Amino acid sequence: MKPADYDAWYRAPRGAWIGEQEFRLLRAMLGPRPGETLLDVGCGTGYFTRRFAADGECRVTGLDIDCSWAGYAASQSAGNEAYVCGTAIELPFRNGTFDLAISVAALCFVTDQRRGIQEILRVTKRRFAIGLLHRRSLLYWQKGRSGGKGAYRGARWHTESEIRELFAGLPVANLQVRAAVALPAGGAFAQSMEPLLSPWWPFASFIAVAGDVVPQSN
Repeated sequence: MKPADYDAWYRAPRGAWIGEQEFRLLRAMLGPRPGETLLDVGCGTGYFTRRFAADGECRVTGLDIDCSWAGYAASQSAGNEAYVCGTAIELPFRNGTFDLAISVAALCFVTDQRRGIQEILRVTKRRFAIGLLHRRSLLYWQKGRSGGKGAYRGARWHTESEIRELFAGLPVANLQVRAAVALPAGGAFAQSMEPLLSPWWPFASFIAVAGDVVPQSN
């Protein structure tokens, strides 16, 4: 898939609504402060990188393993972000380079997910928020079974207990897990039901985990 085609999904009505729900959840859980720096790991075409940059609170850097996608993201820049090429399991930054970090579904395609999380924690000083795909969701039954379909092919899907296990023993505190996009169809009915369902609905598509980074002595 070409990056322009992938990015166009976020401009279609369903994609725009889903992207907005995911951004709102990540921002609420992350709690960015004015002037902070933020890293978006596996930024792809830069949709969430641009959203956080346009939000105006942070100076944002997007990183992706595919240099052509990072280049496309740079061509669509909101003006307050930078893009680099690199891998999630060996981030090209020093310890504590960023105040905040996000990663949206990118770790679903990383073989060593725990290593990717450790790298995010290594380069982050204050707080992180990571978006993943929920295996106990309607979307999984539509797109995730038998190895996945379309953009979901090869993705890993998680339950809440599996997500918490990924963080066991890592330097994090105040771990939170929340979900969004209760009904993935994204039509008028789904949008009207989202505020009512997402706080408790156990089958939401997008599951996010956030927490504080515990400083480590060198």
